[in-house]
Amino acid sequence: MKLFFSIFLFFFLAQSGYAKLVLPKILGHNMVLQQGAPVAIWGWADAGQEVLVEVKGQHKKTTADQKGAWKLYLDAMAASFDEVSIHIKAGAEQIQLDHILVGEVWLCSGQSNMEFAMRKLAKLKPPAGANWPVNEVAEANNNAMRIFLVERKKMSPDSLHRGWSSATAPELGSFSAVGYFFAKELNQKLKVPVGIISAAIPGSGIEPWMPADAMLKESFFNNSDSTHRIKDASGKFYTTMIEPLIPFSLKGFLWYQGENNCFLQERLEYTYKMKSLINYWRTKWENNRLPFYYVQIAPYYYSKSKDRPYTVYSEPEFWEAQAAALKISNTIMIATTDLIEDPADLHPVNKWDVGQRLAASALSNTYQVNSQPAMGPLFKSVTKNRQSFVIDFDYKGKGLKSIDGAPLSYFEVEDEKGHYHSASAIIKNNMVWVNAAGVKSPRSVRFGWREDAKPNLFNDEGLPAFPFRTNSKLKDQFDPQ
Repeated sequence: MKLFFSIFLFFFLAQSGYAKLVLPKILGHNMVLQQGAPVAIWGWADAGQEVLVEVKGQHKKTTADQKGAWKLYLDAMAASFDEVSIHIKAGAEQIQLDHILVGEVWLCSGQSNMEFAMRKLAKLKPPAGANWPVNEVAEANNNAMRIFLVERKKMSPDSLHRGWSSATAPELGSFSAVGYFFAKELNQKLKVPVGIISAAIPGSGIEPWMPADAMLKESFFNNSDSTHRIKDASGKFYTTMIEPLIPFSLKGFLWYQGENNCFLQERLEYTYKMKSLINYWRTKWENNRLPFYYVQIAPYYYSKSKDRPYTVYSEPEFWEAQAAALKISNTIMIATTDLIEDPADLHPVNKWDVGQRLAASALSNTYQVNSQPAMGPLFKSVTKNRQSFVIDFDYKGKGLKSIDGAPLSYFEVEDEKGHYHSASAIIKNNMVWVNAAGVKSPRSVRFGWREDAKPNLFNDEGLPAFPFRTNSKLKDQFDPQ
């Protein structure tokens, strides 16, 4: 990968008429630098050339190595709405980057539901009385929010340093809706500038977002079949879209992907691939505590696919694999079961609530500025009490409730033959009691276990409970270490 970029850079320098002092595209005018942490500044110059960088009273210098590469770190800075300039000098060559802010910076990635562009909102027809942000692109006017769209074939160094822009039209129209609404919420709640980077490709699996070595470190993949498949599928988006961003200083990652990997027969395989991705990205950014917040793939009629052997229970099995990754430190999953209008749509349009939920998780878990639970109720434990199963949850917040006041829905009890039966459930002592009366030798409970399920169990803060089954072994089979 390094050889690939070195060759690419060589041809860029050889074919351009620009100076030999070169910066990666991610460093440019209008960018946001991460507050409260050392900030990486890097690039290329003549081998052995001294490079000077100045900003806000800081004066840093380093020397380009034998290949011309150089890197240094600015001291941590406080958030500020006052724009500053960065001056970079190497010999007779100089670059000045202007209109720079200091605040919070996040990277969002994944496939089409993360890539889903803001301009698509303008085409929506809200139902009567709905307050959908269809005019957001036209009305956005906040210079303290900055966006950077990673385009796979346009990450070469840019002599005009113009990759970043304010989150306004026309650039905002092509940007991730999830990423934008996440950034908007952070900006409003934290009252600091926010920079958001989007690197997403529709239809992409998880494998291309990391090199094969990231996965092959796991003993889970130590067989010839896995090795062959992984090497064939891995790396191409990491090399062209993620690696050029490293080591740009970040606060954390947002991930919305899984629709393509939902077809895996071995569900645990995806959990280990998530582990590989998270660990690899954290390692490359030299911070094994960087938050990784990800989105549960939305309910969809996968069972109606004509070319795959799917049932209505296949997607819940994948949700289970996604949930198992929560054993990895500093991860949070966002529920989407209540955010769909039509399970026939693989790309549900409600991206503002997804972005806001991701932001709420960050505000709770990363910034700790509110007491709201970081996500919806998550299955914790089950005990038997006569003819009832008593189920407890994490992330209950101020308490469990039926969001619509109706009896709790989508609870089922398994009998001794493995068949499931609809069951009544009530909230008692802030736990859910599932009645197994009439079921001979009841063995387990499952909840929301359909691809089109829209259960009404929520916490008081308005976040839906995640689907689960009490007899799952998948979580226990996954080793996060």
